[in-house]
Amino acid sequence: MGTASSVNVNYKYSLTKSENAFKAAVLIQQWYRRYVARLEMRRRCTWRIFQSIEYACEQDQIKLHNFFSYLMDHFTPSSSKERDFISRMFVSGESFKEIELEKYCDYESMEVPDSYTGPRLSFPLLPDHATALLEAFKQKQQLHARYVLNLLNETRKHLKQLPNISHVSTCYSEEVTVCGDLHGQLDDLFLIFYKNGLPSPSKSYVFNGDFVDRGKQSLEILIILFTFLLIYPKEVHLNRGNHEDHMVNLRYGLCVGLIAMSRVSLKIPLNPFSCSFSYGFAKEVMQKYKVHGKKILKMVQNVFRWLPLATLIDQKVLIIHGGISDTTDLDMLEQIKRHKFISVLRGKKRKESNTNVETQEINGESKEEAAPEESKSELSIPEQPQPTQAPNISDKLEFTKWVRQTVQEQIEWCRRLVDISESEEDEPTFSSMVSLSDLDACWTHQEEWKQILDILWSDPMPQEGCKVNTVRGGGCYFGPDVTEKILEKHSLQFLIRSHECKLEGYEFCHNRKVLTIFSASNYYEIGSNRGAYVKLGPDLVPHFVQYQASKTAHTLTMTQRISRVEESAFRALREKLFAHTSALISTFKTYDKDNTGKITLSNWATAVESVLHLGLPWRMLRPQLVRSTEDGMLEYKSWLNDLAIEQRSQEHIQSSLLEVIYRNRSNLETIFRIIDRDHSGLISFEEFRQTWKLFSSHMNIELTDDGIDDLVRSIDFNKDGNIDFNEFLEAFRLVKQSQE
Repeated sequence: MGTASSVNVNYKYSLTKSENAFKAAVLIQQWYRRYVARLEMRRRCTWRIFQSIEYACEQDQIKLHNFFSYLMDHFTPSSSKERDFISRMFVSGESFKEIELEKYCDYESMEVPDSYTGPRLSFPLLPDHATALLEAFKQKQQLHARYVLNLLNETRKHLKQLPNISHVSTCYSEEVTVCGDLHGQLDDLFLIFYKNGLPSPSKSYVFNGDFVDRGKQSLEILIILFTFLLIYPKEVHLNRGNHEDHMVNLRYGLCVGLIAMSRVSLKIPLNPFSCSFSYGFAKEVMQKYKVHGKKILKMVQNVFRWLPLATLIDQKVLIIHGGISDTTDLDMLEQIKRHKFISVLRGKKRKESNTNVETQEINGESKEEAAPEESKSELSIPEQPQPTQAPNISDKLEFTKWVRQTVQEQIEWCRRLVDISESEEDEPTFSSMVSLSDLDACWTHQEEWKQILDILWSDPMPQEGCKVNTVRGGGCYFGPDVTEKILEKHSLQFLIRSHECKLEGYEFCHNRKVLTIFSASNYYEIGSNRGAYVKLGPDLVPHFVQYQASKTAHTLTMTQRISRVEESAFRALREKLFAHTSALISTFKTYDKDNTGKITLSNWATAVESVLHLGLPWRMLRPQLVRSTEDGMLEYKSWLNDLAIEQRSQEHIQSSLLEVIYRNRSNLETIFRIIDRDHSGLISFEEFRQTWKLFSSHMNIELTDDGIDDLVRSIDFNKDGNIDFNEFLEAFRLVKQSQE
């Protein structure tokens, strides 16, 4: 009996112990799940902040383009000198002809010194050249300007022979690797090649645009990709992205350097993410090649215009950078003269009041400049050619000749109608070939521009339909119904695009019919996201490879990684809030009827969104931005003062001045970009005079030449005959003081 009782007690004790252990395990599991859920919520909130600020900056970019388009449309130069200056500022000699461009770059006259230890290129290129470049760039070596220009020139010649839509087949290589945005992050490209292998006859690659801007090694990426393109022209394919654009590169280039320079001089801490301080391609080239940088930029600008617009794999998978719209037409994209669109941000042009055709100037001179003096007041529409009588269809050779001649005449009439000026008179290119299907190809430039804008700037959305992409400011949002329509129309299986950073490096949407692939890891901050590439075999089933190129990211725990990214995101957000201090105060006062200096936290969230328009969950973000209060009220002036203290590093720097700089930096950036054509950071008196005439014309400010001279001399504080950026900021400070 005693033994049975003892066994029973032990059994009950073991059962109780097991129950306690199980309960403890359940509690730990619940705690861990809540912990992971909170981390995931923090990560997603951080992501929303980064993405909202990035898209707001792109929207500012489109607005600036529209502003300057308006200026150009409403400014009438009073002399040929002013006309030449304005033309030089805004078109920057874009209509270089073939011979002129080669003469301008003139790489053959450049001597490579004996002391140069970097890689040397000879054409035609061989695989050993590519290997040498990879090793040199890993050792932080720089390719001599002569070889850079030579490579760009050969690349341009090759790209000119390619169609608008490249065609790739898995029959010739077992699989095709598709890479998304790289944005100047060379380490990501090195890691892709390490994991997947270098391009070769058995290893095909498609790089889906956005090779440049934001990262610090955009030029090295271009050099490597162009080298492999020339070595393996059938295995390496490059699509154009929205950052392969002259205006976008300028926006991210010089303007970045000027603002960063001003912040350093004012001892303001730089935000590593803030899009206005991202590293720009134009700035990068000018820093690395101080003597020949302008020539390299000019040649790259010309190369970008010839990049193909899309790639088709086995006629079943369409690869484009941004997306599609309900008007996307692959047949039209095949026929567009893509090189005419040196910048997609320059496509639209006002309608002439006395014609029904919307005219645009893409690269050449305006219609008024091209026309003779006596015909300026009266535009004449060219007479449409009437086709000659068709020969008998039984004579196929004669009938084909007649069709081609008729089509060519009609297309030529369309060109004259929309005032297309040929910038290059070379041998015919692939996209300029005329086929029998061209009979209905007389599209306007407006339609062609929209086709390219949509495929470079658009994003998918979960809702049905197609609407304007107001978040980015360009392109559209397209729904699953639009995707299904385009896929069915062109007998496609699915669509691969890039353009959007994704947490895991890739993401499916629209019932797995749209795949977003993004190859720049740690895009916003170290640990913010993975990069990825996708491999497609003959079965066209996607296989993904994810990676983190940063060694630091591998040493951080998940909590440390999220905390680091979160800190960077909120720092950028506080900077954005500080830039709108005045507008926030005015909005807060509308909720503070009794002038108590306090508002509710709910009203704070509503007011902040009404000013910044970022679409963020402000109530969820509030604990990170506003100190908790017992009465649920916020002393908004004290809160804004705390933001000002965080943004300035010295007492003598006025927060009001910083606010003006932060809020108006897009205007400051662009003013310097268009005036300082040699990227020197200095503006001459003559440049300032001519530019001020442009702005005063738009703002209806009457100012004489003497008045402009007095203004420019007053800004030149050190009397050296130039205006540098610090003098420009000082002028802002003095103006602000006089207003208070």
